Amino acid sequence: MKNQLLNWIEGGTGVPVMRSELNPMIVLAALDSPPKRQDMLESKGAIAVIYPDIGEPFRSVFAKIIEGIEEQAKVRVNSYPIGPNSNTADLNGQLKRSGTKVVIALGRQGLKTASGLDRDIAVVVGGVLSVPETESRNLIGISLTPDPVLLFALLKKLLPGAKKVTVIYDPQHNEWLLKLAREAAKAQGLELVAHEARDLASAARLYEAAFATADSRFDAVWLPQDSTTVDEDTILPLILKESWNRGVPVFSSSFLHVKKGALFALYPNNVGLGHDLANFALGVLAGEPRKRGMSPLREVLTAVNLRTASHIGLNIGYQQQRSFDFVFPEP
Repeated sequence: MKNQLLNWIEGGTGVPVMRSELNPMIVLAALDSPPKRQDMLESKGAIAVIYPDIGEPFRSVFAKIIEGIEEQAKVRVNSYPIGPNSNTADLNGQLKRSGTKVVIALGRQGLKTASGLDRDIAVVVGGVLSVPETESRNLIGISLTPDPVLLFALLKKLLPGAKKVTVIYDPQHNEWLLKLAREAAKAQGLELVAHEARDLASAARLYEAAFATADSRFDAVWLPQDSTTVDEDTILPLILKESWNRGVPVFSSSFLHVKKGALFALYPNNVGLGHDLANFALGVLAGEPRKRGMSPLREVLTAVNLRTASHIGLNIGYQQQRSFDFVFPEP
């Protein structure tokens, strides 16, 4: 702590600070005072995790998130697997007896169960793609949906000449994400063309029209995590076929899409997500103010398809390949 504060005094935050401007008594008090969060950590059982009791591969995903939570909280947290017939009243009693102040609810089942807990137990949500806006106003949490800021930054890094991004989305699921995407696109100098689609048929028509008018030198198509507009069985094969035939790059918020032919994708770093969820929970314990609602995922891994890159004329050298966490086809 002392080293961190001294670094801050020297301008470690990026803001130059003159030693003469600081009150020595305030500095000494800060050096000797433990942070509020550390006090909270010593309260055994203050943080608990509830997660769906389901099989692989999802069990391993939740295990990694919990591993990240414990790493960041620096204490072992109580974890409760939740089945479809779990008794919320019994769980509530267990949480009360263990002194739980904050529950990190993972997955849809965890979120559903958490909604029935006592009001004096705060809830942080993770491991879900989205939450209806009417519900998210009273929650804090992190979506599994990658932040558009990171997606668009990687697009510009790989394709500096990109000027326009087209996205087809269902507003019922992703209106909150599009609000963020519009700002992210503007920051990267990209034009974001967003079309609403509420069923598969309209989504298919919109994709066909988008590819028919796209310029492969400047345009790209973004596939959000949206079951309406990016249906894996019908819509995705259509998109990838058009992308290949016309040389228009497609990038995604789903790892599996890269294996099937999308240029690149961002996907969750589950341990890193656990770190961020723990920080949210620790902030709640410490009484730190935080804006309500779901935040996009910022702890991400990257995947790229070299065959697709080569097809559209993009040469990704060996050193750049090493910056990706997963490369298709696999060596």
